[in-house]
Amino acid sequence: MNDLRSTEKSGPELAINECMKSEGSNRAVLIVEDEASIRDVLVELFEVDGNAVTAAALLPEALEKLRTQRFDLIVTDLRLGGKRDGGLQVMALAGMLSPDAMVLVLTAYPDDANRQASFRLGALHFLEKPVDLATIAQHASTVGVRTAFAESTRE
Repeated sequence: MNDLRSTEKSGPELAINECMKSEGSNRAVLIVEDEASIRDVLVELFEVDGNAVTAAALLPEALEKLRTQRFDLIVTDLRLGGKRDGGLQVMALAGMLSPDAMVLVLTAYPDDANRQASFRLGALHFLEKPVDLATIAQHASTVGVRTAFAESTRE
């Protein structure tokens, strides 16, 4: 007769096992960028072993992705498809649904009002385009997200 208690774990043992599972799991990355060439470069930067990369071109698609998955890193353009506040809407929903995610904002319009709004909504970094991929990779590494840039410097 099987005793279920003998295979169940509880207390500290369960916590250790859960921690080990999360360390081996993929890091979820969301790229929100309406310019295909920039989006493709960012996806390529993050498409390495250990990452699950999701990309969205426009605000409705990005909001749907945020509603269905939690992310560790969100890289968003500030203006999406002509919407001045598209990236701000992404950040607002991310703050509620992926509150532990690092948010990086990319913009060609780096005014103070956008910068302050981004920081109020949880962005940790406000980066002006064109952005050096090494800078993005460095920020991503602080939350355990690996990049192709970091992989190529190891070789």
